[in-house]
Amino acid sequence: MRIKFLGAVGEVTGSSYVLTSGSGQSILIDLGMFQGTLNVERYNYEPPAYDFSQLTAVVLTHAHLDHSGRLPILLSYGFRGNIWMTPPTRDLTEISLYDTAKIEKDDYPHHGPPKPILFDHNLAVQTVLKFETIDYRVPKQIGDFMVTFRDAGHILGAASLEIVDTKPSSEIKKIVFSGDLGNTPEDLEKPTELIDSADVVVMESTYGDRLHPKTNPVETIQSEINEVEKSGGALLVPTFSLDRTQELLHIIMHLKRNGKVSNETVVYLDSPMAEKATRVYVNYPPYFNQEIQDDLKIGGIFDFPGLKIIEHGRDSVGLHNLPGSKVIIAGSGMMNGGRVRTHAAFYLPIESTRLLIVGYQGVGTLGRQLLDGDKEVNIDGMTVNVKAIVTDTQGLSSHADQGQLMAWLKHIQGVKKVILTHGEDSARLVLKQKITEELGITDITLPVMNQEVVL
Repeated sequence: MRIKFLGAVGEVTGSSYVLTSGSGQSILIDLGMFQGTLNVERYNYEPPAYDFSQLTAVVLTHAHLDHSGRLPILLSYGFRGNIWMTPPTRDLTEISLYDTAKIEKDDYPHHGPPKPILFDHNLAVQTVLKFETIDYRVPKQIGDFMVTFRDAGHILGAASLEIVDTKPSSEIKKIVFSGDLGNTPEDLEKPTELIDSADVVVMESTYGDRLHPKTNPVETIQSEINEVEKSGGALLVPTFSLDRTQELLHIIMHLKRNGKVSNETVVYLDSPMAEKATRVYVNYPPYFNQEIQDDLKIGGIFDFPGLKIIEHGRDSVGLHNLPGSKVIIAGSGMMNGGRVRTHAAFYLPIESTRLLIVGYQGVGTLGRQLLDGDKEVNIDGMTVNVKAIVTDTQGLSSHADQGQLMAWLKHIQGVKKVILTHGEDSARLVLKQKITEELGITDITLPVMNQEVVL
């Protein structure tokens, strides 16, 4: 076998790997969007370093845009096969792709130089027609490979992949792709499923150089809401539409049910995509952990007094004129697009504003600048002075930290080679050293863009 790395090498976006069997058949694992600086995002518009028309199939680990966001370009480059994923991933990816096509259209400049469009709604529709689903733990023959999806515990439907080359040309026969591993125990999902054996492991390293703080994210969220309840200010929470939003809503539901925040405090969900994704979540009760299963017996898990859904952009801007304390949950999670940027431009200069960062912030994103303490930022060409109080909690991260990554890898027997992806180089280097020191594995590769590794 051999693997060509088309993204997520030395960074945490653009996940995409071509896996070729011993007899020469190839499948694609993910085709994610590059997100962050303009220098990174330019990769979205460059021709791929592989002939997609030669692919037998595509296998998608989960619905996050950094894993799924470029799938429609496959058709533009001659791909005619099927795209395999779990049932929840199918529904969430459809929403994500349609939303991305709308953003691409809305962002196209009416004046000035044209901006490249990655794909339109029609191409997204044609792509969704190629979606096929497989449940967890049901082996499926895809070309030369036997593929089994395992629950990664990351977001609804997320999977790690066990892949066996049924026509191997060497002793290397079984490869595991971690996908994005969850921060077990998650608020919503079941624990990350362990895998017993593999010859080669391709593994994410997002938090490979650190452990998540032991702070309780529920207490942080309660404290932040209580503070704006006292001041009459706004709590702005930039969040990802898939899973993080649902997790926040579930936590706030419990806080209100237990009287720890006021029922009168209005929580605005200002993300049409997140609202659609939440409707998908409630369609898949068996995928939730036991706590959520128990909550479902009592009532809604994402609904509570004071929750208001904002559908139209004009209503989003109208929130700025409403008096009193409020919580605004809006996309995008790294603040590099979406309605949260308009709210940030308005609220950040106000001292009573609180900004709560609840997820990973890529290098070069607005969220990363604010997390790093910048007191002056540029938002859509406007200089904004930051007077708001900025707080973060990594307890809500949906990614495994170093300890969880090591525990997952340690369980896999027979590993001859590890390949570290989906992490900044600083994180990959630390995790590489940790793996060698604790597990004795010395054959560890940190691939670069478009590198092909022969197994």
